Amino acid sequence: MAYIQSRRPDSPKAPPLILRRRYEIRAVLLGSVAALALAGMNGGGLSQARAATPQTEMSQTVSPTSFADVVDHVRGAVVSVKVKTTETAESDDEDEAPRIVPGDPLERFFKHFGEEGGKHQGGPGGHHLKPHVTQAQGSGFFITPDGFMVTNNHVVENATEVSVTLDDGKSVPATIVGTDKKTDLALLKVQQGGPYQYVEFAKVPPRVGEWVIAVGNPFGLGGTVTAGIVSARGRDIGAGPYDDFLQIDAPVNRGNSGGPSFNGQGQVVGVNTAIFSPSGGSVGIGFAIPSDTAQNVIASLKDKGVVARGWIGVQIQPVTAEIADSLGLKSNKGALVAEAQADSPASSAGIKSGDVILGIDGERIDGPRDLAKRVAALGPGKKADLMYWHDGSEKTTSVKLGSLPDDKEAKAQTGNSQEGDSFGGLGLTLAPASSVQGAGSKGVVVADMDPDGAAAQKGMQVGDVILEAGGHAVNQPADVKAALAEAKKDNRKAVLLRVKGSEGTHFVAIAVNPAS
Repeated sequence: MAYIQSRRPDSPKAPPLILRRRYEIRAVLLGSVAALALAGMNGGGLSQARAATPQTEMSQTVSPTSFADVVDHVRGAVVSVKVKTTETAESDDEDEAPRIVPGDPLERFFKHFGEEGGKHQGGPGGHHLKPHVTQAQGSGFFITPDGFMVTNNHVVENATEVSVTLDDGKSVPATIVGTDKKTDLALLKVQQGGPYQYVEFAKVPPRVGEWVIAVGNPFGLGGTVTAGIVSARGRDIGAGPYDDFLQIDAPVNRGNSGGPSFNGQGQVVGVNTAIFSPSGGSVGIGFAIPSDTAQNVIASLKDKGVVARGWIGVQIQPVTAEIADSLGLKSNKGALVAEAQADSPASSAGIKSGDVILGIDGERIDGPRDLAKRVAALGPGKKADLMYWHDGSEKTTSVKLGSLPDDKEAKAQTGNSQEGDSFGGLGLTLAPASSVQGAGSKGVVVADMDPDGAAAQKGMQVGDVILEAGGHAVNQPADVKAALAEAKKDNRKAVLLRVKGSEGTHFVAIAVNPAS
């Protein structure tokens, strides 16, 4: 079956994201690529950074025959970002490693191999190498003269040391002020030197067909400029819960992550983040976080170090045509409530499992992702009116938004759930399929999941139905938990799940003790 697979080249643990297409290509997140051979080629010898004034206005519209004036005004604000991380070269694909039992013909081979490779054998068939330091690269840009700068979260994720190389070739250390995984943005601060040339975000979003100019550090080649147009807006590529990307055809490659795309007035219209590619190189399909999203997130990171989002406490799924028909809805737009969490704002407002949320504050929603973005944007403490479908009629209720728990808090709470329906280590929240409309009567449905969890890394998605675990039929979350416990007791590295998803039924091997 054809698919598009997205992964971060600098983070091999990142979960694959599957989208259906007629052909198979990879969507490669651009950021930080090891470019040790090119480490010295980061823009040295280019023009010196200009005065520390915002370069946001041009005297005339840029002609498509030349972008030189825009580049001269903005290039000094764009930097190369270099990070160091410490990794342990231990295989995370534990389920793919063979289980060697005493007496197995392969036992001698693995034992011999472990001894030859040094004293790092971690058990039959397993080898645990020593931690090692890796270097990766991305791009970024200054937004204030005193050294605040923007890049992607996946560029600096797990970094132990961050430095930036300026347009004049000078390298200075930087600290991480805050990061936001859900939008893949990060705010850094350079403490020394300055004032720095900086740029501002565009206040008006670009139109499809307008020119964009990308500046960044592809493959360690700092100060690289490319140009193209805005091909589309509002793209959802499955990278996170709030996807709303600009699609651009300006050539961007690995290492461009975190770099800016400018309009003809020298204003930042997007933060380059991902590409679709069959080979890892540019084929003219790139994606940038739009400036309005970036402005809001960066402002929160600068002010509080975190992003506070609104939350109503529902697990939701798309409304299929079959579900819409069974509920008497004329359209499949909206978000079906699989579960309203106890004591959540939605539950207190009367929202129940099986209801369909149709809109918020008088505006209709397209689906679950649209609802999630709108609720998050309102922020904690705000009041909103929810339009929803209940028992064959449309109703309205007022709800006071809570604060979206961060990932760590959510995992801790679900891990201690007395209902036993959450599996923090796997990043899964499960519910009986019989309790979720449209999921069928057999199995256990994936009601929610952590996009960075072990299950997501194996391609599982919200709405998948687990039919068997460890060879046994399951109908309750407790059945899955029992299968995991049995696998641990038997010292198995993984448990085999039979899963029914959008592409049919298939098997997924999940590590019993996934890496945290």
